[in-house]
Amino acid sequence: MLSEILVPIFICVVLPVMIVLIVGLVKRNETNRKAEIMLKAIENGQSIDPELFRAGRRKGSIKKDLLEKLNGACITSLLGLAFLIFYIIEGENGFFENYLPYASGALLAVGIGLFISYFAGKKMLAKEMEAEEKELLGDK
Repeated sequence: MLSEILVPIFICVVLPVMIVLIVGLVKRNETNRKAEIMLKAIENGQSIDPELFRAGRRKGSIKKDLLEKLNGACITSLLGLAFLIFYIIEGENGFFENYLPYASGALLAVGIGLFISYFAGKKMLAKEMEAEEKELLGDK
């Protein structure tokens, strides 16, 4: 009885809060390390690289972003389908009989949304992808 209340609370409340907290702590730690490096460089009279505080993520190509969407769509859709099949096979007497339909529905919805986003992006960004490929081929 108590686990029926605590499991959803931990999954829906505690888990997201912990993820946000951990990500925030990692970013703060990274910023503190960069600031420490900058302060030591200033103390030693060395030149300071302004690129140090810029965002660490490089801008990927349009094609790479679309392929990542397709990859995510395949994974989430297949997981949703697997959960649905497992629910149908397991029936009403499984341990997760209350959660599997919701999990499979959510994963299928996300997967379908990513598929739609992939195909719409592929159609809309075809010219930009072509220009990006020409630019990459022109540099080599």
